[in-house]
Amino acid sequence: MFRKKNTAGVNSDEIRAILDEKKAKMKLSLKACAHCSLCAESCFLFMGHNKDPKYMPSYKFLNSVGVLYKKKGNVDKQDLGEMRDLVWERCVLCTRCYCPIGIDIPDMLALARRICRSQGVYPQYDRE
Repeated sequence: MFRKKNTAGVNSDEIRAILDEKKAKMKLSLKACAHCSLCAESCFLFMGHNKDPKYMPSYKFLNSVGVLYKKKGNVDKQDLGEMRDLVWERCVLCTRCYCPIGIDIPDMLALARRICRSQGVYPQYDRE
């Protein structure tokens, strides 16, 4: 389904600048992911949530950093809000996720967190 983007409050130039810092490594990692799912069982959140695919490490980086690169940083607050839930609520950056081909998954999720934070999108635990 197509939805109209509301890019108010999002600095796409700043997002692109952050993405460009690690562009070569991240794009290689995104291309290298074979969708083998071997990273899944190394994630205790995946195992603890009845193997819900949304908790798979590969799902998290493909739907956060992958989306940011695919859209070249042209995202809106709703996109960033969805990423916030992926990279904070479904990942604790414990660095235990294992990729047999060497993708640095925590680095990718940390980049997504950094971009969300740069746009003021992050969990606010003190809210009710």
